[in-house]
Amino acid sequence: MGIVNRRFYADIMDLHEEVTGSCHLVVVKLPNGRTIKFLVDCGLFQEPQYEELNSNFTFNADELDFVCVTHNHTDHTGRVPMLYHQGYSGKVYCTIPTRSLMPLSMIDNYKVLKEAYKRAHKKQIYTEVDVDRALSNLEGCKYGEKIVIDENIEIKFLKNGHLLGASMILVRIKYPDEQDMFILFTGDYKPSNVFFDVDPLPEWVKKLPLTIITESTYGIMTTDEIEYCFEDNILEAIQANKDVILPVFSLGRCQEILYILRCLQREGKLPASIPIYFDGPLAHSYTKIYLDHPEWLHESMREFLPVNLRYVQKQDREDIVETDQQKIIVTTGGMVSHGPIQYYLPEFIERSNVLIHLTGYCAEGTLGRVLPETEYGNALSL
Repeated sequence: MGIVNRRFYADIMDLHEEVTGSCHLVVVKLPNGRTIKFLVDCGLFQEPQYEELNSNFTFNADELDFVCVTHNHTDHTGRVPMLYHQGYSGKVYCTIPTRSLMPLSMIDNYKVLKEAYKRAHKKQIYTEVDVDRALSNLEGCKYGEKIVIDENIEIKFLKNGHLLGASMILVRIKYPDEQDMFILFTGDYKPSNVFFDVDPLPEWVKKLPLTIITESTYGIMTTDEIEYCFEDNILEAIQANKDVILPVFSLGRCQEILYILRCLQREGKLPASIPIYFDGPLAHSYTKIYLDHPEWLHESMREFLPVNLRYVQKQDREDIVETDQQKIIVTTGGMVSHGPIQYYLPEFIERSNVLIHLTGYCAEGTLGRVLPETEYGNALSL
């Protein structure tokens, strides 16, 4: 799409065809002949049918003036190091919490992709050096702070309830004696979050001559519908003396699930005697950031972990599988295609006394999307 002023314009190109791989390229042409190019997000495609798109950009990375990201999920940040591999050398702007979270995801993504490309006998799309370059160029910004990129571009990060550190990004493009252009990138937008306050979109923003670029994963489904289903299904399984396996995304969904389990314990619906095993090194690290930065959370949310929570290391998994005691296992990864869930799944899926409850979106072609359609679908819940 394009936004046209009397004497200058901005072309906005969305470089992803599906839910994952978020990447928006903006090309601004000014009256003085100057061209400005920037990206909002640079995510990894997670649908197998689009995997080949991860290897190439349809633009020259060395021509970008700056990059900014809406939030720290792999489908929005997973190819940021690849920009440096292909010649980009500038800054990546994000919120301060996202600046704290991104090193964990970048290092983990590098390890996962390195193994995946090695098994497929493919060349890695970026190197560890590129990860270091990306991390050294992260620029953390305060919500609502005006960030002056240069005389023609300003950006502001506005709060978004999608997860810790998430933002909408307001871009102002200006030129002397011309009407300013304003573009709002929502990212994966959610108006609220249980962990922190989310202010509504300011009235002054609504009054701007605004172009909005928005994204949708769940369409018309509401969060309340998802949580209602989740709680009922979990409690029904617990009452039936079943084990419960909960595949989660390491950031955001994981912490929300732990909090919901704590609430069920407080309400007397979930016996505190049932151990909750928490597996996934990346999820452990993200959760520690939540706990280490209480200033980012509601005061009432600073102790959100359920009682009887047991952090799991790799060497503990066999004992957990073999124990007959009823249990809940909260484990990464959310789409079932990666992470410790791949250890637990073959151990539990044929058991009649187990509920495996998916807790988030599963992209086309991932194991989490395929499993409900197989003979094992009766062990799963969505």
